[in-house]
Amino acid sequence: MTMAHLPTLLLPGGTRVPVLGQGTWNIGDDPARRSEELRALQTGLDLGLTLIDTAEMYGNGNSEHLVGEAIRGRRDEVQLVSKVLPGHASRQGTVAACHASLRRLGTDFLDLYLLHWRGRVPLAETVEALEALRHSGDIRAWGVSNFGQGDLRELAGVSGGEQVATNQVLYNLTRRGIEFDLLPQSQQRGLPIMAYSPVEQGRLADNAVLRMVAARHGVSELQVALAWVLRQPGVIAIPKAARVSHVRENRAALDLKLTEDDLAVLDQAFPPPQRAQALEML
Repeated sequence: MTMAHLPTLLLPGGTRVPVLGQGTWNIGDDPARRSEELRALQTGLDLGLTLIDTAEMYGNGNSEHLVGEAIRGRRDEVQLVSKVLPGHASRQGTVAACHASLRRLGTDFLDLYLLHWRGRVPLAETVEALEALRHSGDIRAWGVSNFGQGDLRELAGVSGGEQVATNQVLYNLTRRGIEFDLLPQSQQRGLPIMAYSPVEQGRLADNAVLRMVAARHGVSELQVALAWVLRQPGVIAIPKAARVSHVRENRAALDLKLTEDDLAVLDQAFPPPQRAQALEML
């Protein structure tokens, strides 16, 4: 199965990516689990989940090393995403951090490079570095992560800021604050949202309402939670899966169509926001 069989989303700049990818937060650290995690990532690629998200922060580079091994010989299939820490996001530091990530990943370019969250380095300086990396070919595109409305407004006023390709934020049934303003405004301007922790790191598995909806469809609670995120236009989900069985469940969630009754029940259990909220982070 290839990406062509999966729903895709067009990023600003023209790159098309699957709406369901693979996250790698908290994998790559335990040598005893490495082979299983490696098989999970490779199975995801086989299933068309060719967008892989990692970061220099994850396991102090261990996640990037694992991803690099998983994509060896298959780089042309993959849309590869990594992130620079805010403490490294100076003009020279961003470039150095990117090059270090490239070495760990065993590739000569990233498809997407994100500022992990806001720090003390002026945004204009970070954007200048990201644009330099884009023009040099080290990255194909860049984006941001954990940016709220105010951050995005500031970004829009920075030279080169219009090149932003995505905003990766926390979004799931229990973290719906972005639906009040950030999500609809991003949809309106064509800026894709990349949802991390779309099943709240597995904690939604024990919810009784999700269990009821899941029973209607013969699926798991986490598949319902993931399908709920994936129903949103302009949203990409990047759940972590450290086991092959979990990767297969995630892929199957793409085929789950929640009914209006399902969505109404979930809205009652997990109410949408009624006012603007501060952006949540994990």
